[in-house]
Amino acid sequence: MKPLSPAQDIAPEDADPLVTRYLEYVRVEKRLAQRTVELYTADLEKLQANARKAGVALTDVKHTHLRRWVAQMHSGGRSGRGIALILSGWRGFYTWLGREGLVPGNPVQDVRSPKVAKPLPKALSVDEAVQLASFELEPTDGDPFLEARDQCITELLYGCGLRISELVGLDAQASAKARGWIDMEGGDAHVLGKGEKRRSVPVGKAALQSLHKWIEARSLWARPGAEGGEALFINQRGSRLTPQHIRVRLKQRSQQAGLATPVHPHMLRHSFASHVLQSSGDLRAVQELLGHASITTTQAYTRLDFQHLAKIYDAAHPRAMSDGAGAKAKAPPELPDPRSPK
Repeated sequence: MKPLSPAQDIAPEDADPLVTRYLEYVRVEKRLAQRTVELYTADLEKLQANARKAGVALTDVKHTHLRRWVAQMHSGGRSGRGIALILSGWRGFYTWLGREGLVPGNPVQDVRSPKVAKPLPKALSVDEAVQLASFELEPTDGDPFLEARDQCITELLYGCGLRISELVGLDAQASAKARGWIDMEGGDAHVLGKGEKRRSVPVGKAALQSLHKWIEARSLWARPGAEGGEALFINQRGSRLTPQHIRVRLKQRSQQAGLATPVHPHMLRHSFASHVLQSSGDLRAVQELLGHASITTTQAYTRLDFQHLAKIYDAAHPRAMSDGAGAKAKAPPELPDPRSPK
């Protein structure tokens, strides 16, 4: 392993002695990775440049200085996320200065970066999700046991909206030690979600059919006494599948099914939530099905649902676009233009 460079070699020649000491502290005492120390160095270079321009020492920087510098970075085109990362580096520096008794308080403490727009969760269309869930390999194209398992995994992820950790945690039989199991007679999946909270989710007919097929195939792979052998989803050695294994298999399956976008497990959870919300409009029900502690988390799917509706509107409504010719071009051909004389 290549030894880390001393902080003196990382810090610029004109670095403030306090900056050099701090970089040495995070390198030696906190044992941060060299790349992290380099990022901290770059953040503190920006801080020193701003302080020099304002004519103040680093120990005299105030809340007002920092707010002005944040505004300047934002107006200069730096993203909210980038500013947040820089502030995090500065905050750590002033926390250390406070512990050293060099500043009375942390001036960065209440300085916030501009709000970052939360990206919408990626979801498949209904047609894409059904195409993936119903996809079956030809018997000559693959292992029938792997096919039965992977199809069942896909059906449960999309049909129940499970997290990958919840799916991996399922056992073949209910027990006091099981983190989760499926009641095939009752048609319910009992899972242990975030915060060690249990919930029950309905299992649809298609998923139950796939589950029956997999249970039959699973018996040929089961190894008595194998570590993780109690798992519902096992590998050919009889051990519990890992999340990474499922990610790789699902990505491969989505490509075999002809989907343009490689699919990951959480995308199927997003698709489940979006499609249930589009059909029912019941946000509270979706919250319960997903196991979200806060309705705020679930509200992301209302934005996704609106985005879906907006696309339909743009494509179908003759006055959706500002350019009349474009609106006509995007509207379905069978729709008459209401501006035309009858």
